Amino acid sequence: MNKRYSLHKIHSAEEFSFSPEEYSYFKYGDKFFAEKFAKELFQGFILHHEEILNTDKDIVVLPSPFMAIPTASNFLCFYFKKYLDFYLFQKGKKSSILSKINRNHTYTTDYGNLSFEDRKNLIANDTYYLDKDFLKGKLCLFLDDIKITGSHEFTVNKILNEYAVEADFLFMYYAELTNFNIDPKIENYFNYHSVKNIQDVTEVMLRDNFQYNTRIVKYILGLDSSNFDYLTSKIKKQQMDELLELAISNNYHLIKEFENNINTLTQTEIYYGN
Repeated sequence: MNKRYSLHKIHSAEEFSFSPEEYSYFKYGDKFFAEKFAKELFQGFILHHEEILNTDKDIVVLPSPFMAIPTASNFLCFYFKKYLDFYLFQKGKKSSILSKINRNHTYTTDYGNLSFEDRKNLIANDTYYLDKDFLKGKLCLFLDDIKITGSHEFTVNKILNEYAVEADFLFMYYAELTNFNIDPKIENYFNYHSVKNIQDVTEVMLRDNFQYNTRIVKYILGLDSSNFDYLTSKIKKQQMDELLELAISNNYHLIKEFENNINTLTQTEIYYGN
């Protein structure tokens, strides 16, 4: 089985069945909307495809591939699992299993600005790993927040074929572009709808529900010195420490464009250490 489900279909470039404002906050780390979207996605899936869960197979939930820093879709996946597991509990079934596809590289390019071919070529240069023996015979739910060109699904399917994974696969999205006359760059309309500048980013980071993801970490590390200084003067010391830890864990210190801001964080960490 290889199927796809999306809650919202993007038919128009002007009218949407979900909130671009909420989506923008979600992409920049507000977990309140990650849980809201996950609940809506689960409810929509159960309404239309409950029969898929009527299986004795173990269910594995996987977000889009990442290295060390979770993507926004990882938080969507985490909360989706919460609602899925409660449903399985009510049915007297085993809870689902959270897994991941590991990736070995990262990039600084703004993915939302790329065409399908450019996206496919970009991620084709990456290397991925999954445990095919662990997935064998299971129902695998691959979750992502949005499908625009399908390049990630294309890549995951390629990985599954290369590893000859013997399992059932379902790709699930909060939203999906179904009108291919619309420019794929509409993704950045959603990404930046409510978070357009350093003040907006700072406001999101000071919310109680904020948590770093790949997008926000890359955004901060790529700031010019004046905007970086503004941000770090507003956020908590704990957030600066975590930012440095995440940057190193994802090998961002090896990327020249991020070097200056990581060095500044390192100096700040030494200062606090004294």
